[in-house]
Amino acid sequence: MNRLSILALAALSLAPLQARDVLLQGKGKLALWRDGKVAWEMPWGGIHDIHQGKDGLIYVQKDMREVCGIDPKKKEVVWSYDSTKSNGNEGKRLEVHAFQPLEGGKMMIAESGVGRIIEIDKDGKLLKEVTLKREHPDAHRDTRLARKLDNGHYLVCQEGDGTVREYDAEGKVVWEYAVPMFGKEPKDGHGPEAFGNCTFSALRLKNGNTLLTTGNGHSVLEVTPAKEIVWKIEQKDLEGITLAWVTTLQILPNGNYVIGNCHAGPGQPILIELEPKTKKVMWKLDGFEEFGNDVSNSVVTKP
Repeated sequence: MNRLSILALAALSLAPLQARDVLLQGKGKLALWRDGKVAWEMPWGGIHDIHQGKDGLIYVQKDMREVCGIDPKKKEVVWSYDSTKSNGNEGKRLEVHAFQPLEGGKMMIAESGVGRIIEIDKDGKLLKEVTLKREHPDAHRDTRLARKLDNGHYLVCQEGDGTVREYDAEGKVVWEYAVPMFGKEPKDGHGPEAFGNCTFSALRLKNGNTLLTTGNGHSVLEVTPAKEIVWKIEQKDLEGITLAWVTTLQILPNGNYVIGNCHAGPGQPILIELEPKTKKVMWKLDGFEEFGNDVSNSVVTKP
């Protein structure tokens, strides 16, 4: 290899990873972060879930009860469904922490408090209902994120129970995993000082294992169907990074994991992109000044 080739390879190895487009919410605004700055924004309150739909709409919650579809060009809500006023929920205490746009304009919504997952059509008609198992019923903590799997099952993070459960299409629990405390005592709080098993997000990997975040457990775990931990990232494993309330998970087309790091404080990233085999940090978003300390959910829209 000649000297020019060596220099070219060295330059390539030092080149920064391409910028990521990220949709997120913080400090009273819904925003698109691009090339180190806010490229689009509109006023919006706190969320626990967010999707960019195939129809071009941005889907988020409003007041943890209403799922809204936002036209980003008009910066206005063009579709909404209020769980507190629909399909038998009038007068009931409930919160919506998770939802998922489905094919054909349908929407899956997890309703904490009433303890169910529903699917509706674009007009709000109830198409399906699945009852959730709850050991510690709580309108605020029954669920965090929930996702419908390719096999028609539902993978649900149930914060109050510290458990990830998989329900089949009829609502039977076919797999569950109690997030371990690893011999530690629970500690109150939301930041790095806290500790618990408040699972927030779970994804089913192609190998059949489940990748999950432990919330205030400050970790990400990969668990086999037999409930064996085969991979993990803990609070201090990443150089210069402290994991706090670990929230969202996203797997990029390149296979890297994007991990949400909420309540970590100044000087800590709110998003981390990780190469899973080497556990090398490939990219991070240090958005504390712009978005604050409670960015609980985001989605990379331009990998």
